[in-house]
Amino acid sequence: MRGEKGFALVITLIVTALLVALLVEFVNEVYVDTSHSHNFVASQQASILAQSGIQGGIKLLQYSPIQRGSTEYSTLSDTWAKPFTRASDEGSVTITIEEETGKFNINTATASNGTPNSYTDVAKRLFKNLQLSPDLTDVVMDWVDENETPMSNGAETSYYSTLKPPYKSKGARLETFGELGLLKGFTPEVLLKLRPYLTVYGGQDNETATPININTAPKEVLQALDDSITEDIAQRIVDYRKTTPITRNNHAIAGVDTIWPKIVTNIVFAGRVYRIHAEGKVGESTSVAEAVVRVDGSNVSPPIYWREY
Repeated sequence: MRGEKGFALVITLIVTALLVALLVEFVNEVYVDTSHSHNFVASQQASILAQSGIQGGIKLLQYSPIQRGSTEYSTLSDTWAKPFTRASDEGSVTITIEEETGKFNINTATASNGTPNSYTDVAKRLFKNLQLSPDLTDVVMDWVDENETPMSNGAETSYYSTLKPPYKSKGARLETFGELGLLKGFTPEVLLKLRPYLTVYGGQDNETATPININTAPKEVLQALDDSITEDIAQRIVDYRKTTPITRNNHAIAGVDTIWPKIVTNIVFAGRVYRIHAEGKVGESTSVAEAVVRVDGSNVSPPIYWREY
C-alpha cells in the first residue's frame, strides 16, 4: 500500500514538473514572439523617422538661403551645418548635413582617355597634404579610363584579375566614395583619411570641372588648389570666413590678392551638392538613411544617391 502511494506521488511530481516545464516554455515563446514583434515595429518606426529626417534635411537646405538673405554664398555658420535633433513620442531623429561642394571631386582628376589635367595636379597636392602617396592618382585614372594600359603607378584589369575574387577595371567614373575601396592601394585606412576631403559628385553629371566652395572647404583642400597657397594662407582663409563670408567681390584676405586670379576659376562661394544623414531611434532600434541632393538656390533636386541601413 505504501509502495503504491509512493509511486503515485512520484507520478504526480513528474506530471507537475512536466506541466511547469510546458508552462515555462509557453511563457518564454510568448515573450520571445512579443519581443520580436515589438522590435519589428520599433525598427519600422525608426526607418520611417530616418526617411522623414531626409525630408527634414531638405527643408533645412531650402530654409538656409532665406534665413541668411542671400543665395550668393553658403558657409559653415548656416543652419544646415549644425546637427539637428527632433524628439517625438515614438522616438527621435538626428539630421547631419555635409556640403559635398566643399570637397574635391576626384572624378574631375580623370579623363576617359587617361590624360592628366589641372585637376590631377590638385589631387596629387591633396594626397601629399594628407601624407598619402600622390601615385594613387594613377590608380584612379586607370580605373576610370577606357584603355587597359596601366600608368607607371596604376593598375588595370591585369592586376585586378589576380585578386580573389577577381574583377575588371571599371572604365567609367566613380559612382560612390566607397567604390574607391576596390582600387589598388586604397586601404580602409586610406579611405578614412580621404573621406572628409573627397567627393564623387558634381553640380551636374559627368562634368569635367567641379569648382570648390571656398567658404566650406577644409584647409587641406584649399591648400591643394594651387602651388602658391601655403598652409599659412589656407589658414588665413579659414580664419577670415569664420566671421565674413567670402564672395567674388569680397576677399580682403592678406596674401590672397596675388593668387586670386589663379584660383578664381576653380572656386565657387555657395554649395551645390549636399549629403544628408538622418538617424532614427525608437527604443533600442536604430535606422539610418543617407541621401545626396543638388541645390540651386532654394530648389533641391530629388536624391542622386540614396542608402538605408
